[in-house]
Amino acid sequence: MPPVPLIGRLSLREYTAIVAGFTLLAFESLIRIATLAMPTPIIAWFHDYSRAVFHMVRPPSPRPPSKTLVEVEHENAKHVERIRTATSFTELCAIYGYEVEEHVVHTKDGYLLGLHRLPCRRGEKKALPGTPSRKPVVYLHHGLLMNSEGWVCLTTAERCIPFVLVEAGYDVWLGNNRGNKYSRKCLHAGPNTRRFWNFSIDEFCLYDIPDSVAHVLRVTRRPSLSYVGFSQGTAQAFAALSTHPELNHLVNVFIALAPAMSPAGLATPVVDALMKASPTLMYLLFGRKSILSSVVMWQSILYPPIFTSIIDLAVNMLFSWESRNITAPQKLAAYAHLFSHGSVKAVVHWFQIMRNGAFQLYDDDVQVGHPSKRAYHPIKFPTRNIATPIVLLYGQQDSLVDIDTMLAELPEHTIATGLPKYEHIDVLWGDNIHNDVIPHVLEALEKHSSE
Repeated sequence: MPPVPLIGRLSLREYTAIVAGFTLLAFESLIRIATLAMPTPIIAWFHDYSRAVFHMVRPPSPRPPSKTLVEVEHENAKHVERIRTATSFTELCAIYGYEVEEHVVHTKDGYLLGLHRLPCRRGEKKALPGTPSRKPVVYLHHGLLMNSEGWVCLTTAERCIPFVLVEAGYDVWLGNNRGNKYSRKCLHAGPNTRRFWNFSIDEFCLYDIPDSVAHVLRVTRRPSLSYVGFSQGTAQAFAALSTHPELNHLVNVFIALAPAMSPAGLATPVVDALMKASPTLMYLLFGRKSILSSVVMWQSILYPPIFTSIIDLAVNMLFSWESRNITAPQKLAAYAHLFSHGSVKAVVHWFQIMRNGAFQLYDDDVQVGHPSKRAYHPIKFPTRNIATPIVLLYGQQDSLVDIDTMLAELPEHTIATGLPKYEHIDVLWGDNIHNDVIPHVLEALEKHSSE
């Protein structure tokens, strides 16, 4: 008889958390179904009512007396709202005057991924789209449950890494993982099937990253490109470079922003213990398809500052992040572009990594027993074999980065720079990244992209 999961392995507190989790998910599902059935006027009423409640609890600060300051405040608010309500990567770039090329990558296992390209400076015209630009190439990849919009939803162009790189003379490409907003197509399965969502970090590194890099180099006809990753986008590069030796000849430098490899765990003890006791509990809670697919629905019915406060509360509970380096207008603009669909299996993979304390391939064994009692060890990504130059830029207040543990698993040529008072998302959206982060990126690119 197969072992019964969980029984005898969890405490009363953890069982209480399971029951509470199922209750909240059931309630959330009912709300989602009800929302889908509601006409637009009723959804708008919920939005307006939540706005009234928000301002009742937190009255708006009085306007400054100066008419000039009022006008500036109004213009800034309009700018933030335009970014927040932009519906696509192309629309976000158009706000700052950039034209976008859209490309499609066909992975070897049948997924179609959307790529975005910024080949020209602001105001510069490209005679033949989809052709080489003779510029050095930079490829950027987003983090967990995100998409390419996360790179370009900043409230100032000087803090937007892709725009800065374009103006510095680079041919900039931005990738997207399978399953997210720009990559919901597969030749063998539809997005409503379990087969479509049956992927983890393994598939990202075995197909999405190398196939995207190959496509970019075919179009640009360049011998190599520079890779800039954020969060999980760095983990995918660590994994891809370590398992594809030939990829190291195609990537001239790997710049890892807020690098992720083997996080210690979550800040909330109950959730951390629960996931480490059995990462596959995530399958019981969320199924085996897309995770948190109702976030878009909640965005539509909640007043934006309330949604922003909920995100702040969630990241504080899970990771102890205060997000003090990100301004309120930036949060309002960017949080609307923070979430994109991803697989439950990819999140389970991360909990397996946390549980084992090792950056490993997905473990198909669903037993609950402690890893030390297993008769085998899951295969680790051989990250010490990476030949590409590696530059790490990490926040010294980032709870997901144990820099000493990370460096012990990377080759000796790795260069690491800590950013004082920075957390995780700060490295992407912080108010001062144009002084603290971007110069390091430009320096590394200038050193390696011409080699």
